[in-house]
Amino acid sequence: MNIQPLIGKVRAGVWLVLLAVNLGPACSRNNPPQTSENQPSAVSSQTTPPAIPSHAAPSGQLTYQTPAEWISEPPSSSMRVAQYQLPHAEGDTEDASLVIYYFGLGQGGSVEANLVRWTNQMEQPDGSPSSQKATTKKMTVNGLNVSLLDVPGTYRAEMMPGQGMRVNKPNFRLRAAVVETPVGPYFFKLVGPEKTVKRWDGGFMKFVESAQFK
Repeated sequence: MNIQPLIGKVRAGVWLVLLAVNLGPACSRNNPPQTSENQPSAVSSQTTPPAIPSHAAPSGQLTYQTPAEWISEPPSSSMRVAQYQLPHAEGDTEDASLVIYYFGLGQGGSVEANLVRWTNQMEQPDGSPSSQKATTKKMTVNGLNVSLLDVPGTYRAEMMPGQGMRVNKPNFRLRAAVVETPVGPYFFKLVGPEKTVKRWDGGFMKFVESAQFK
């Protein structure tokens, strides 16, 4: 029996197998599998941040003591920890309001960004920048960094964020504090008629100075 043709067929088959093996990885490299976002799945898995163990997350909350004369109100949104009505001074017809905001760890923006935003909610009758009228101060309260802001003028904050409609409250005053805690900053915002806010200057400072993280 002549086996030369059979050997030739076997050799040809071996070469085809080797060629397929060599080309396979090259084809894979030129056409990598894609995810639904048209990105290589290997890259996608590498860019996903690892989950933080629950035991590593800080815990606790900010506590404070409010003056007895302040009237507590139900928070009007989930972003508000608390809100209070501060009775108006003689001669004023409107009470002041104080709201405490908390958005979570790493949320709510930087301290400076909030101070600038609050300052820009006030306008000056002479058209000068409110930053020239604003007073800022930094202090430490029970181991917590606190930034204070005090701005007089016409209160011109948006009625609803993003809608463009603004309040128009002349002879107002805005006082605010950012209290930095291990679980993120708490934002205190007091706004009202200038005389009424002045009436509660001492109470506001005692309120801020009572802040503790527990």
